[in-house]
Amino acid sequence: MWRNSATVSFSSKLLSYSSSSANPNYFHYASAFSIFSPNGVVDQALSPSHQRFYCSSAVPSPSPSSGSVIKLGFLANKSDAYLPLSLKARDAVQLARHYGRCYWELSKARLSMLVVATSGTGYVLGSGNAVDLAGLCYTCAGTMMVAASANSLNQVFEINNDAKMKRTRLRPLPSGRIAIPHAVTWASSVGFAGTALLACKANMLAAGLAASNLVLYAFVYTPLKQVHPVNTWVGAVVGAIPPLLGWAAASGQISLNGLILPAALYFWQIPHFMALAYLCRDDYAAGGYRMFSLADASGRRTAAVAFRNCLYLIPLGFIAYDWGVASGWFCVESSVITLAISAAAFSFYRDRTTQKARRMFHASLLYLPVFMSGLLFHRLSDNPQCLAENPNRIIELPSFPEAVTESEEDDQKKKVRYVTAVPQRRAPVAYASIAPFPFLPVPSYVDQ
Repeated sequence: MWRNSATVSFSSKLLSYSSSSANPNYFHYASAFSIFSPNGVVDQALSPSHQRFYCSSAVPSPSPSSGSVIKLGFLANKSDAYLPLSLKARDAVQLARHYGRCYWELSKARLSMLVVATSGTGYVLGSGNAVDLAGLCYTCAGTMMVAASANSLNQVFEINNDAKMKRTRLRPLPSGRIAIPHAVTWASSVGFAGTALLACKANMLAAGLAASNLVLYAFVYTPLKQVHPVNTWVGAVVGAIPPLLGWAAASGQISLNGLILPAALYFWQIPHFMALAYLCRDDYAAGGYRMFSLADASGRRTAAVAFRNCLYLIPLGFIAYDWGVASGWFCVESSVITLAISAAAFSFYRDRTTQKARRMFHASLLYLPVFMSGLLFHRLSDNPQCLAENPNRIIELPSFPEAVTESEEDDQKKKVRYVTAVPQRRAPVAYASIAPFPFLPVPSYVDQ
């Protein structure tokens, strides 16, 4: 009803401008494109830029060109049934853009994509000689959903704190762009969907890790930020679980080799967040957060903790080489980049200024992608598996000297060991084989 009245109002304004103005072709552009609401108020879901575009102004517009007059006449001659339909479509598009932007910010999409990258890296490392591309996509999608849910719940619980901080007061909830029940519904939906996807397409171990990490982040780490500075170390545990989730999704188990990347994530987060907390300590104090740097006026303890955890990263390259996860080149590359971030942390320890803290923060941003890329590029596959002629069997070719043998006398002669595979819940899909036997289809995913 009110849209029909808007059309009548539009036509009457057009006729009044055409008859009363000195120039018969004179009209007001905003009147032709204004969105009317039942109360005469512009829809608050629109962004300020769109509100400025759709709202009419009292300042007269310049006389349009002849082409514009023709176009206006064409619109004026449209039937009354067509114009409300176009307005509805335009409103739907604007509403979709608005909520899409809110969901993007609630999910902290860039942070969630970093979590997905660590989970995907863990999946590839745990896949052996062949990477199940479909399984990798399912794992990344499920991880993204769970991470989005955890970040959304974090903002729901911290809405009052975020409103006090310059860095976060424009988020969807403090700014009032989305209601709290709506945000809770969004977080619950994507969290449940992500966990269910991991349970169905990966395994229950990966789904359990995802669900436990969501609970740890949203219901333990988030309230702990306002209680005790130990929240930084709890948050480091949260960040270390996604690569372990990816490893478990690919291999179906948790092993020592799968703990190298989680350990790197844990120790890396300490200097990363110490630098951030030092740079934003005034903002954190205004928000009511109990960060480690707030109780350290000189910054000496903050810098010392950051430097100490950088040193903990040094042995990881040697461990990855010694355990057969990566080649010797990764050992060298890991040592170089770890010494670089350690040098930045030591520089901050000696001269505790904002400039040095920002340099250490940027060094931490560079460290993680280089470390993960090197681990993927130089990774070693020490447990190749090939599909035998019998679909219920998997041929495993051991690559270690302690492989299964015929007898104690002939321990140098390797024997092919047949391992009964658990029946798969889904049909095999395309695999990216990187095994030394490219002519054989090599599945890396066995449901357990």
